[in-house]
Amino acid sequence: MITANRHRAQPASDAVRPSWQQLWRDAVTDPAELLALVGLADRAADLLPARDTGFPLRVPRGFVARMRHGDPNDPLLRQVLPLAAELDAAPGFALDAVGDMAARSAHGVLQKYHGRALLIATGSCAINCRYCFRRHFPYADETAAANRWQAAIAALAADPGVDEAILSGGDPLSLSNAKLAEFLTAVAGMPHIRRVRLHTRLPVVLPERIDAGLADLLAALPQRVAVVLHANHANELDAGVADACRRLRDAGATLLNQSVLLAGINDDEAALAALSERLFDCGVLPYYLHQLDRVQGAAHFEVDDTVALALVEALRNRLPGYLVPKLVREIAGAPAKTPL
Repeated sequence: MITANRHRAQPASDAVRPSWQQLWRDAVTDPAELLALVGLADRAADLLPARDTGFPLRVPRGFVARMRHGDPNDPLLRQVLPLAAELDAAPGFALDAVGDMAARSAHGVLQKYHGRALLIATGSCAINCRYCFRRHFPYADETAAANRWQAAIAALAADPGVDEAILSGGDPLSLSNAKLAEFLTAVAGMPHIRRVRLHTRLPVVLPERIDAGLADLLAALPQRVAVVLHANHANELDAGVADACRRLRDAGATLLNQSVLLAGINDDEAALAALSERLFDCGVLPYYLHQLDRVQGAAHFEVDDTVALALVEALRNRLPGYLVPKLVREIAGAPAKTPL
């Protein structure tokens, strides 16, 4: 049985800090408030869409604090602020950009690639990124954690060809340690599962989530653990994020990062190089640089392939090879990510 250590002594200073759950609840959800917090209240009329985009704003206040005051082009602000461009029709942009619905093999379980099963653990996330490829996903019908993970656990147990279980979402770390323990306890008893992977943005946007109980859960797993973070710009990675990464490494996790190439945010050589350098400072290896998944509402973030290829070539000439992420695209139905 994998359980969090409920008796581990906490530093005295932790007693006065808000819990990660409280910080989650205190997230900014009003676009006008967000603009006021970053000194752009007077720009609301020309920055915000005239009608609802159908995808709500959500961003933790700690992430807002890393934004540049008074800069409407701040790379962190642009990732979360609803814009009128999301309402524009764009040919080739779909509700299900990467073929998730066709890859369902059990309730909340997707199987696209050999040997791997991906669990849509939850639809909850601490931050709503405007380019999210699952912004239209029917989470109410497809969450693996429902009913104590029964369908997902049964599917994994019945398929000896799966050697890697991947927790995705939403964000799997939005679940409580107790809910995660239900799944991880079951997986710990499956000898054919060699690796557990978690895809999460929480160590970046809400680093307080990486608490002692979570570290204990990961450290107790008999399988190797990979945690794939999602950061797109070096300004996202402050001291709190570095500390969260250290806690994950101390628990035995291998840390990787996936970024999305986004117009106006990180589509220049200096920004991508700074991101790779800062990730390595935090003990994280750059893994993938994704071309935008063509989800409806995100066309204004797209970067042309020729620009993307030139940027990666510039990174190869500037950085050690281990700091250059692989440029890839996900194509629905393909047996793997497609290198560019």
